[in-house]
Amino acid sequence: MEEMTENINQKPHALMFAYPLQGHVIPFVNLAIKLASNGFTITFINTKSIHDQISTARGHSLDQDIFVEARKSGLDIRHTTINDGFPLGFDRSLNHDQFFEGILHVFSAHVDELVGNLVGEDPTINSLIVDTFYVWGSMIAEKYKLVNISFFTEPALVLTLYYHVDLLRKNGHFASTENRKDAITYIPGVKSIMPTDLTSYLQAKDDISTPVHRIIYRGFHDVKKADFIICNTIQELEHETISALHQKQPFYSIGPVFPPGFTKTGISASMWSESDCTEWLNSKAHGSILYVSFGSYAHTSKHEIAEVANGLLLSGVNFIWVLRPDIVSSDETDFLPVGFEDRIKGRGLIVSWCSQIDVISHQAVGGFLTHCGWNSILESIWCGLPLICYPLLTDQFTNRKLVVDDLKIGIDLCDKKSILSRQGICKKINNLMGGEKSEEIREQVKKVKKMLEDAMEQNGSSAINFNMFVEDVKAKIATNKGFTVDENGAGVVDNGWH
Repeated sequence: MEEMTENINQKPHALMFAYPLQGHVIPFVNLAIKLASNGFTITFINTKSIHDQISTARGHSLDQDIFVEARKSGLDIRHTTINDGFPLGFDRSLNHDQFFEGILHVFSAHVDELVGNLVGEDPTINSLIVDTFYVWGSMIAEKYKLVNISFFTEPALVLTLYYHVDLLRKNGHFASTENRKDAITYIPGVKSIMPTDLTSYLQAKDDISTPVHRIIYRGFHDVKKADFIICNTIQELEHETISALHQKQPFYSIGPVFPPGFTKTGISASMWSESDCTEWLNSKAHGSILYVSFGSYAHTSKHEIAEVANGLLLSGVNFIWVLRPDIVSSDETDFLPVGFEDRIKGRGLIVSWCSQIDVISHQAVGGFLTHCGWNSILESIWCGLPLICYPLLTDQFTNRKLVVDDLKIGIDLCDKKSILSRQGICKKINNLMGGEKSEEIREQVKKVKKMLEDAMEQNGSSAINFNMFVEDVKAKIATNKGFTVDENGAGVVDNGWH
């Protein structure tokens, strides 16, 4: 009887597989901390390449993982690595398509082997949390009898567009010889969306069989087999979309998934060495700095970088600009206009990477020119910063719609039909940082920030959803182990005699 009770109340022990991109690893790490703080045992799996980059950025040896401090505080988080199928020296950014072919076809074999070994060594493992873009979640979960949990790190609107890609195809808005240009009004939970606001992959006309497209087709077919979907958003931001998804599957909006206290902790998942901007920030007036970052993944052209640089010069504002060395490409690192860095001395700071949370939470920062990555948007809202939107790739075009059209907490860097120009950039920067529309947008950001804060309160929507998710996972674990849970929460042996 004692053994049965122990099995019924078995602690959730989840394997977590983050997608091997910076913007996915960060919320996965934050989720691991949150789950471990709420009674989970976590075994976190990074690819060897990601682990190597993070360790190098932190100046740590490869045998030290990012959760050392978390374990010291009593959290049960283990860490291991997995081969993604490529040697460490392989340039995954430069050889993007080749890398994702490997993720699509080869990586699952490595996952299967690792999970088999882990489950064989530790029978307490009972759950699997995978990024929604992985194509093998249901196969691995079924094979090893694990609860199948899909974590989507982007907004629910993006999820539902991929989830209903068959409807887009059927109605001629995607994968057609000439994609329709009228408004899309048939996606459940989405009143209307223009084709130009679809993710970049769903705007494609001819090349719809790239590795990423095939990952989308398979991954978002596979997610329909998940036991639970959790999403880094809040109900109040996307109520109708979330309600429609909830009709399909158990869906929990648990965002924003931030680090504890929204501060830089001993747990850093940064893949680049971070510059400390504090001294420079402290020397500037309150709200005077525009933070500029195009994220960790997307690329842009040398011409566009030049226009942004000259727009910043013309604007006269103080700025911090995060410019990855590979922002144009891995083999073109000389992309700034000649003499630019000399001309911005005193009012501009260029860094290759920094702790974004540390910078945008500083009182001197008053706005954010962003590529519209979802992590950046949520962090900006939390800091009360209005946004200038410059989407480059993937979900960023859809995120822009949420920011500018739906939430009204930002402006576009350039109108959809206009060409990016330094004069236009200068005008938009000045409008955001102190123009007549600036105060209106800032007031709206405060309202949306309050929505996020309220959602995370003890009785807020995200807190309630998270607690419900945890309880539902525990119940599912008990069911998988041959038990059911009665209405009083007591375990009952499920021997199939009904």
